[in-house]
Amino acid sequence: MLLMEDTIICRCENVTLKHILKTVEKYDSSVRETKLRTRAGMGFCGGRTCKNHIDKIINKNKKISNEFTTMKVQPPVRPITFGEIGDDYND
Repeated sequence: MLLMEDTIICRCENVTLKHILKTVEKYDSSVRETKLRTRAGMGFCGGRTCKNHIDKIINKNKKISNEFTTMKVQPPVRPITFGEIGDDYND
């Protein structure tokens, strides 16, 4: 799949491919540093949705090392469904 620069990679934080690529290019940043600078993977899902895309993009474009690194995911303590959240409205 061909990604455009305005493709949103992290939906929770609305981070685009262009923003990630510019950050990696400007700072030659690692996965962790890019996450901190762009907030990609730091939204409601904790990176569960976008982690693989972010890892591939950064590792393909960074200049620091050929070693593949991955983003740490912070899932919620206990995921809940929208049904559980909206249950109060059925009263």
